[in-house]
Amino acid sequence: MTDIAKLEWRGVRKRFDDAPVLDGLDLSVASGRSLVIIGGSGQGKSVTIKVAMGLVRPDAGEVLVDGKNLIGPGLKWGGGRSRRNLFSRVGVLFQGAALFDSLTVWENVAFRLINADGVSRKDAKARAIEALARVRLQASVADSHPSELSGGMQKRVGLARAVVANPEILFFDEPTTGLDPITSAAINELIVDQVRGLGCTAVSITHDLASARTIGDEIAMLHGGKIVWRGAPAELDRTDNPYVRQFVDARADGPMTSVVQER
Repeated sequence: MTDIAKLEWRGVRKRFDDAPVLDGLDLSVASGRSLVIIGGSGQGKSVTIKVAMGLVRPDAGEVLVDGKNLIGPGLKWGGGRSRRNLFSRVGVLFQGAALFDSLTVWENVAFRLINADGVSRKDAKARAIEALARVRLQASVADSHPSELSGGMQKRVGLARAVVANPEILFFDEPTTGLDPITSAAINELIVDQVRGLGCTAVSITHDLASARTIGDEIAMLHGGKIVWRGAPAELDRTDNPYVRQFVDARADGPMTSVVQER
């Protein structure tokens, strides 16, 4: 009997202004595994995870969690129960952390607990402080505002918010963008710690190959709306796949050259 994937995209298609972004995407992630999606700009990485999170509806195809389709024909889109159930099972670290400037750090971390899960503010603050400790931030920052924190600290707050409800699936959108190499390495280490500690499934998108090698059990390359290569991080340097070689070696010439020139 074949194990059911924790998360799966089947034949997913999405167009914007008649331009195909995802073109029959087939991809799956096993339970407890960390998958990193790499690829050039404009190749659909963000759309891939937005479809999985229920933020973008595909034109065709299926997204399955534990083998159950969340967006097929006849399933309600928007406020549907299947979509609400999905939101209760996932955590997201957005690019740039995406914190609410008007809220304190602990209120940012506890936003979901208070507004979706019905947790009291007292209990939510206690859980937020626990989550901050997990990303190595002291309780003293809880009553600060995001503007008082460095970029690296803001990213840690975003990570605390992503893990505070102990999700089954974590999404990471360019987790190290805008950070210096030392801070990036620290964030990568925290991501690995949280994914392993929770035993959850993780999907990340990144241009940062150092990050991809650190946080991924597997890496998949997206090009032309499809997966053109998939393998272990160590295989990045061994594969002769022309798309991977051009991307990893940062070459201007290769199968992606025409796409770069057209854009």
